[in-house]
Formats: sequence, C-alpha cells, structure tokens
Amino acid sequence: MRSLVFILSALCAALPARSQDYPTRPVHIIVPYTPGTGADILARLIGPKLGERWKAAVVADNKPGATGNIGADFVAKSAPDGHTVLFVATSFGTTPALQKNLPFDPVKSFEPVALVATSGLVLVANPQVPARSMKELIEFSRKEKGKLHYSSPGNGGPQHLAMELIKLETGLDIVHVPYKGASQALADVVGGHVEATIAAVQTAHPHVQSGRLRALAVMSAERSSAYPDVPTMREQGLSELEVETWYGSFVPAGTPPSIVQKLNADINAVLREAAVREALEKQGMTPVGGTAQRLGELVKKELPRWKRVVSAAGIKAD
Repeated sequence: MRSLVFILSALCAALPARSQDYPTRPVHIIVPYTPGTGADILARLIGPKLGERWKAAVVADNKPGATGNIGADFVAKSAPDGHTVLFVATSFGTTPALQKNLPFDPVKSFEPVALVATSGLVLVANPQVPARSMKELIEFSRKEKGKLHYSSPGNGGPQHLAMELIKLETGLDIVHVPYKGASQALADVVGGHVEATIAAVQTAHPHVQSGRLRALAVMSAERSSAYPDVPTMREQGLSELEVETWYGSFVPAGTPPSIVQKLNADINAVLREAAVREALEKQGMTPVGGTAQRLGELVKKELPRWKRVVSAAGIKAD
C-alpha cells in the first residue's frame, strides 16, 4: 500500500502544473539587487497585491551580487513551476555585453513574463555649457575637441552605455569620468566639475527646476511629464537613441505556458490598479504591462545593441 501511495505521489509530481492549481506554496520574487533599488521597490509593491489575488504568501528575496548575475542564476536553476520569479532591471540586457562567461543564457534560460515598468532618462548639462539642444551640444563638443567631460555612476552602467551610444551615433566629442554612485556623478555636474551626464528623470528634476542644470533631451519615446518642454532625442532627429531604464519579470525556462499566462494576466491586473499606478509614478516609474512577448522582444533587441556599444567603445565593467 505504501509503495502504491509513493508511486501515485511521484506521478502527481511529474504532471505539468496547471494554472488553476497555482500557486500551491509560497511564491518567491527574487530581486538580484540591494533593497531600495527600482526592481526591489516593484517586487515589494506588486508582490503583496499578487498574494491578495492568490490568497498565498508572496515573498521578496534580495540576492544581490555580480551586477544581478547571482540572483538571476539562482532563478535560472530553480524549478520551472512559477514559484520562483525574477524581477530585474536594465542590467539584465547590458551585463551580457560586458561579461562573456555568464552562468546562464539571458534568452534560453528564462521565460519572459511581463515588462513591468520603465523609468525615463534625461541628458542634462551645466548651464555654463552654451548648448540648448543636442545639435548645439554636438557642435560645441567638436569646437572644444577633447575638453568636455561627462559623469556616470560607474563603468558599464546604463548611463555610461547610453552616453557611449550617443557618441557612437552622433560623433559627440565628450570624455567619460566614472564615479562610484549616481548622487556624486550628478552633484559634480551641478558644481561644474564636469559638463554633462545622463540621469534618471526624477533624480535630475529638482536641479533642472532650480536652474542648476539644463535638460537637453529626454531619451524615452515620449516627452516626460516632468519636462514637458524638453524634446525627445527622436524629435531632435536622433531616432536610434531611445533608451529607458526598464524592469521586467521572468521565470525559469520550461515553466508551463498556462502559469506564465496567469502570472502575466495577474501582473497586468495589478498594474491597472489606481493605487499601484500612483505609487509607481511617485517613484518616477511608468507602469507598462502587456504581453510576455513584448518583454522577450525587448531583451532580444537590447542584447545586440549593447554588445555593439561595448565593443566600439572598449568598455570594461568595474
């Protein structure tokens, strides 16, 4: 009798998970970054809302290290049953360009679930720089060849890569000065120690409002509500320079499609809640949602784009 029970239990465990049975135990959202980062904020906001819908525990776990690779690898090697979910940011698409021997494949090791949110980037300059548009900045940089500098929070980060993409596409002549964090990188532009930087929209906004910085272009597809008078790169004739910080959710490869679809539908439902949208907007994030394919296509577009930039600029990660 015991052997029959064991066999039946084993057979049940081997059956594909069904969305109507999901979840059957606590769901862990793995955030491969430190607490307080964008992906962490999203996991702690959306996780409890999913738990309410499922009447199950949803736990946000931080597993930082190696620019997100430790947590991502943990999820890649987890059981493909929807009970381990990865929440990542833009570094998921840029790290493969900087590190050749990743322990996982960013496409083959995961199933995309949803593009959760985006956050805008803005190119700002010290007001002493005599430029009020990207065209004027490019022209001024050519006149002052090798004399302009820009800051970033560190080698290989999204802001560094975004500016190097601009240089590659436009011939902007400006030298990189890496810092060890976003606050000092921005502060030194305000102080006039370097001429420009790319920063998160919400971070730069108070300095632009006060006149201590000048916003030259936002890098999102549409103008930012924080800078309604500042044109996008596309509006200034630079259609290839659309870059946003993005946040997405993934599960291990092999997760049943029915569970991926349920996760996608429920995350989309949470993102439609007015309270959630308001909370995200206060953090400078725009809720997105949409199909799982939308996120998958974004990653496939990001990977070759940043490999090209890293190769052309000879970028090495810190």
